[in-house]
Amino acid sequence: MLTVRDVCAELDLRLVAGDEAASAPVRWVHITELPDPTPWLSGGELLLTTGIQLPDAREQRAFVRRLAEHRLAGLGFATGFDHAELPAALVDEAEKLGFPLFEVPYELPFIAITEKAFARLVNEQYETLQRGTAIHKRLERIVLEERGLEEVVRALAGAIGGMALVLDARDELLAESDPGLEPPAGALRLPVATRSASTPQASLVAWREAGALGDFERLILQQAVTVVALELMRRRVMSETERRLAGDVLAEAIGGRLDPAELETRLRPFGVGAQAAVLVFAADDPGAAAPALERALADAGVRALVAPRDRLLCAVVDGGAGAPEELAAHARAALGAPRAAASRAAPAAALRRSFHEARCALEAAALANGHAPEVATWRDLGAFQLLLSLQDDEALRLYCDSVLGPLEERQGEYGEELVRSLEVFIESNGHWERAARELPCHRHTLRYRIKRVEELTGRDLSRARDRIEFWLALRGRELIS
Repeated sequence: MLTVRDVCAELDLRLVAGDEAASAPVRWVHITELPDPTPWLSGGELLLTTGIQLPDAREQRAFVRRLAEHRLAGLGFATGFDHAELPAALVDEAEKLGFPLFEVPYELPFIAITEKAFARLVNEQYETLQRGTAIHKRLERIVLEERGLEEVVRALAGAIGGMALVLDARDELLAESDPGLEPPAGALRLPVATRSASTPQASLVAWREAGALGDFERLILQQAVTVVALELMRRRVMSETERRLAGDVLAEAIGGRLDPAELETRLRPFGVGAQAAVLVFAADDPGAAAPALERALADAGVRALVAPRDRLLCAVVDGGAGAPEELAAHARAALGAPRAAASRAAPAAALRRSFHEARCALEAAALANGHAPEVATWRDLGAFQLLLSLQDDEALRLYCDSVLGPLEERQGEYGEELVRSLEVFIESNGHWERAARELPCHRHTLRYRIKRVEELTGRDLSRARDRIEFWLALRGRELIS
C-alpha cells in the first residue's frame, strides 16, 4: 500500500504537515495548476502543483481546505517556480487540518514522483491480482475435490481475515465459516446467481469483526461469488441425479421388477436398510417440493429416497429411523402439505406393498368427509384393506378384468382415455368441471366418454354400487400393475 509517507521517504522529501494522516493510502497521483481541481478528483489522490494560480494567502488556505474536504491523500508543492519557498498560509492551514503536505524542490521534476508512485502502484496491483488468483485457484480446488460448501466458506473467511456465510434465496443458512454467526448490519452481501437462473439463488455475506473490508478483500469476495455459484451448481446437479435415480428405484420396486437382494442393494445408498417405510404427501408439484421434503427429513436426522410418483411425493425411509407416522407429521408441517400418510415399517423387499398401503391410506383419508387424521395410516384403509390383504394376484386380476376389461379391450375406441376419464371422474366425486380441468378436456367430451363407459360396461355411474366396483377395480389394477 503506497502512502504519502512512502513517497517522501523514497525520494528523501520533507513532510511539513499532516504526519498522522500521511499513512493513508495513495490511490493515484495527479498534477494540476487549477485553483479548484476537486470536480475531476474522486478522493485518495496525491496532488502535485507549483501553485501558479495561488498568489495570496486567502487562495492558498482555500485550496488546502478544498483538498482536505475532498479526502485527498496529500499535496506536493513545488518551490522555485512562482514560490521560492512553501507559503506560510499554505503550511499553517495544512497543519490546522492535519493534511499531509511536503515540499518538492525545483531540481526534482514531477515526472520523477509520478514514475516512482506509478511503478509502486502497478506492482502492488499486480501483487494483489496474483494473491487474488492464488486464492481463487485454492477455492476452485476445494470445489473440484468435492470438499463441500462449508470448506469453501471457511477458506474464504481465512483469506479475508474475517467471517463468511452463504444464505439461500429464502435467507436460510447453507454454510458458515464459524458456528452460530450473526452478520452485522454493515456486512457485505453479494448475490450469487447461476447461468440458468434469472434471479440470485443465494447470497455470500462477509465481514470483519475489527475494521472494514479493504479493496483486496472485496476483490477476493467478488471472485469467490463465481466459486460459490459453481459449488451450488454442482450440488444441484448431484441432487437432481440422485432424485432421478431415486425415481428409477421407486418405479422398479413398485413395478415388482427388482428381486429382494437387488432392491436392498439399490436402497442402501439412500440410507435405507433391511426394514423400510413409505411416506406419501399430496402436493401440487411433487417434483418441485422434493428438495423441501429432503430438507425436512434431514432436519430430523433422517436420510431418505425421495421421488415423485403418481402425482404424489414419496419418501422411503429406514424402518429404524423413527415412527413413520411421526416422521410424516414432521415433514407434512414443513411442507405445508394438506394430506400425508405413512405405511408401517416392513421388510424392504415388501416396498411395493408398503407404497400401496401408504397411498391407499392417503386416498381413503381423503374420502373421510372432514374427519381425516393429520397423517393417515393402515388404520384408515377401510375398504382398501380388503384389496391389500388379497394374496392371490390372479384372483384380483380376474376381478379387475371383469369390471374394466370392456374398456381396456377397446383400444380402437380410445380405451386408455376411457379408463383415465373414469378414474378422474370418480376421484373428483362426479364433479364434471373439476374432472374436465384435471384431464384436461371439455366437459362435453368428458360426458361423452362417461356415457361410452356406461354403454361398454353395462354399469350406471349414478348408482353407488357401480361406482364402488369401478373404484375397487381401478385401485386393484394399481396393485397388480
